[in-house]
Amino acid sequence: MSAPLVLAIALILDAVLGEPPRLWSRVSHPIVAIGRLIGWLDTRLNRGSARRLRGCLALAIVLVLVGAISIVPWFLPYGWVIEILAGAILLAHRSLIQHVSAVAEGLRQSLAEGRRSVGLIVGRDPDTLDEPAVARAAIESAAENFSDGVAAPAFWFAIAGLPGIALYKAINTADSMIGHRTERHLAFGWAAARLDDLVNLIPARLTGALFCFVGGGAQAAQTMIRDAGHHRSPNAGWPEAAMAASLGVALAGPRTYAGVGTIDDAYINADGRRAATAADIDAACILLWRAWAGIVAAALAAGLFTLL
Repeated sequence: MSAPLVLAIALILDAVLGEPPRLWSRVSHPIVAIGRLIGWLDTRLNRGSARRLRGCLALAIVLVLVGAISIVPWFLPYGWVIEILAGAILLAHRSLIQHVSAVAEGLRQSLAEGRRSVGLIVGRDPDTLDEPAVARAAIESAAENFSDGVAAPAFWFAIAGLPGIALYKAINTADSMIGHRTERHLAFGWAAARLDDLVNLIPARLTGALFCFVGGGAQAAQTMIRDAGHHRSPNAGWPEAAMAASLGVALAGPRTYAGVGTIDDAYINADGRRAATAADIDAACILLWRAWAGIVAAALAAGLFTLL
């Protein structure tokens, strides 16, 4: 079966089933297993001198092991079935929708519930957020995590099959664990952070373009191009700016992170509404579903074309 058709089925399977808690309470999720390996290497290698080189070695070990395991289905009968199941496991659309929607549901109950729900998906201090800030944080997370959890994995799956998506998720996990600008990880996590920026370079921009296509159109695209560079990340600003313009809200701006303090960033789509609401979170989720449908349609079209 062609890679685009495998991808389309995996996307649909993920959207239908998500991450069944009964399954992952009994066996280790692949990303959890990768995280444990990264944590073990961090403990063993992140010490002494030459930490940047040691970080490069740790990342290489992770990628070699993940890459070696992910090519095994290529040599098995009906290996495409394993690729579909593994792809569905490594994609995260349904779980993203569930977590973002939970913030809207929480806000409708109380500010405290909204803060509790958003605290599960963002790094900023939820106790410093009022209702509009909770909503904006959820929308920002929706945009960035759709790029990291759906669009980019789908892109690399389309390029290189299961090894592509598995290696991408390994890099992304390494960046989330050790790619921080802290005293401990500034040098050791350098390779993970730089490689994550590289593998997200094209997918982040494609995600922003997709949001504009299914959302705000040409006007949103203009805002995206103008404001994407306001974000401190070289990639996250593209989907966030496209989302902000499509919904008519302002995102980013000053925000406070626990243990870090207040970061005084510029607003993205500064002319948009800052008083975001639970309804805006709902609109963001609808936009995510439209973008998901666009990726599925493109994968199905590419897959059917290969059969002609």
